[in-house]
Amino acid sequence: MNNYLAAIKQNVCSICVDSTSHGVCTLSDKEVCAVEYYLPQIINVIHTSESENNAEIYKLLKETICENCHEHGSAGSCYLHDDANCSLDRYYSIIIEAIKKVDAGKI
Repeated sequence: MNNYLAAIKQNVCSICVDSTSHGVCTLSDKEVCAVEYYLPQIINVIHTSESENNAEIYKLLKETICENCHEHGSAGSCYLHDDANCSLDRYYSIIIEAIKKVDAGKI
């Protein structure tokens, strides 16, 4: 798990809008990074996906992670997604690629 988290920090946190120019997270103690919080589930979805297509993996991530996210409303709405403020939604392609790089031994 540490290799995956390191890859996320290197590839996602370094460019995240919720971090400093040095990749240090600026979320408060009351806020949670969805990518880090759901990382085990994200890895599982990517590893169990039968597709190599990022769009299809993204759909599976949304079905698995977003449906169980505490920010996801009962009516199917998500204010984080609607405000383009969901880190999983914003960085999904980079997340997928970082995990695949770890799996391939490239990180």
